[in-house]
Amino acid sequence: MTRSDQKAVLDAVPTGVLVGGEWREAAGGGRFTVSDPATEEPLVDVADGQPEDAMAALDAAAGAQAGWAATPPRERGEILRRAFGLLTDHADELALLITLEMGKSVAESRAEVAYGAEFFRWFSEEAVRVEGRFSRAPATPERLLTMKQPVGPCLLITPWNFPLAMATRKIGPAVAAGCTMVVKPAQLTPLTTMRVAELLGEAGLPTGVLNVVPSTSAGRTVGPLMGDDRLRKVSFTGSTEVGRTLVEQSAQNLQRMSMELGGNAPFLVFADADLDAAVEGALLAKMRNNGESCVAANRFHVAAEVADDFARRLADRMGALPVGHGADDGTKVGPLINEEQRGIVEDLVADAVDKGAKALTGGSRVEGKGFFYAPTVLGGVGPDARILREEAFGPVAPVTTFGSEDEAVRQANDTEFGLVAYVYTADLKRALRVVEALQVGMVGLNRGLVSNAAAPFGGVKHSGFGREGGSEGIEEYLDTKYVAIDM
Repeated sequence: MTRSDQKAVLDAVPTGVLVGGEWREAAGGGRFTVSDPATEEPLVDVADGQPEDAMAALDAAAGAQAGWAATPPRERGEILRRAFGLLTDHADELALLITLEMGKSVAESRAEVAYGAEFFRWFSEEAVRVEGRFSRAPATPERLLTMKQPVGPCLLITPWNFPLAMATRKIGPAVAAGCTMVVKPAQLTPLTTMRVAELLGEAGLPTGVLNVVPSTSAGRTVGPLMGDDRLRKVSFTGSTEVGRTLVEQSAQNLQRMSMELGGNAPFLVFADADLDAAVEGALLAKMRNNGESCVAANRFHVAAEVADDFARRLADRMGALPVGHGADDGTKVGPLINEEQRGIVEDLVADAVDKGAKALTGGSRVEGKGFFYAPTVLGGVGPDARILREEAFGPVAPVTTFGSEDEAVRQANDTEFGLVAYVYTADLKRALRVVEALQVGMVGLNRGLVSNAAAPFGGVKHSGFGREGGSEGIEEYLDTKYVAIDM
């Protein structure tokens, strides 16, 4: 990556608040700096949205709602299809932008662009498949009519780890359903989302349908919106703690809520599993996005008779991964997002080692500029280690053992979270038993990757509720109306 490449990519990003089709300065003119986590150097300054900007954005969304809901579904779908094409055409630019502000390797950023763009293509097709039904009442002469209608203006709050895909996964179904929206991107990585918003405008999205308010204070900015009865839907991806607060705030106006919250994904390896395949799957499930993913495998429960072999093989593979700036050729592991996150990872590793675990590879920060932490495999992790209960959100794989199928399931379910689990076994009957017993919203069976635009993404327990993607995704943005017809 040359300085000119970086400058060209950053120059293409709007840095204001998007309200009613206009990029403008924030109220009061404040700005904040977005930095490169690999170098700790500033990239660009962005408008620091205020409550007044958020309310103006909701004004614009509410004003555009009726006209957008009346827009033919085919037209809404074609806008998304054109946006899919634009994201694909700009894939290299968007990938570099993701890498600059978030840190992951360019190869992974390209994969995120492809994945994120797919939500626009998928929901461009779903837009014309919103259906109701007409039937006769079972015991009376009347007829029963149901119809689906857009829920109304939405607030979409996205996280920092997938700045493109988490935006498109929410924007796509909202556009397809006929909802207008206010998007609050993460403070650490707002640039990609803002560029996507601009491309949606190029694709023909009408003024006011999509509004974007970057801000250093989500609570201060979002709070007034939650108290406004024009806001009818909230979709949030982030921590369980913040999710709880939003759900509490939603009670006043009974907004529809979709919550994709924390994870603590178990990765189960049974003795009959293909260990080569399990290690490959573990590498994918653990190291995607530097381990900074809610669906990253967080704890590895391995049958005692194969645990040492599995841990050694995984350590060999993870220890060989090149660490560096995501834009450099050959880099597989970039930095963590900031010093705070690196400190969390360090504390969890230190706690596990203090309680008897051994670092088979890694186990320490990489000194120098940037928030790097070495890919780490911990063997012999004891049951009281915090890393088995707390989400590490980094490149650390703790390996613990189980003796029976029941014990494996019990260990996997011993968490307040329930987003995803991974299971490796060659026994079909066992696979079905375990999959049914796991308290999660998604399972990767002999596979280390579950994300797919055509599948419903979401969890249970403290990992949230609601689904994004699949045919289920658009339902989150639709209300059902029933009409009784006198015959």
